[in-house]
Amino acid sequence: MKVSVKELVDNALKEIETLSLEQASSLLNDDEIVFVDIRDVRELPRGGKIPGAMHAPRGMLEFWVDPESEYHRDIFSSGKKFVLYCAKSHRSALATLALQNMGLSPICHIDGGFEAWTKAGLSTESVEKK
Repeated sequence: MKVSVKELVDNALKEIETLSLEQASSLLNDDEIVFVDIRDVRELPRGGKIPGAMHAPRGMLEFWVDPESEYHRDIFSSGKKFVLYCAKSHRSALATLALQNMGLSPICHIDGGFEAWTKAGLSTESVEKK
């Protein structure tokens, strides 16, 4: 293996904006911020999600962001700031870098991910199993 996952994440963290839990939670009611949960759909019902967050599965994220893609979602052309998160912040670091490299801006992710969010006792909302 030439590059480990740890190295990929460490390199991404040097290039992207990372919000602390305090910074992220202070943005919850800001209409210009979109929280994006990139976890797998099967992860959502287990513990819920950040209130108001949209779900964009990691496997479709680049396709949803690209305006030339048949899968494009208009929200990603809104000019709003996107705050990505996953379970522990590894996937969101890589996804933030990928989307930043595609030209999506402003974009950042949450340090520690949803696990840190819930351990800190921050608000969540439940998600029904589909």
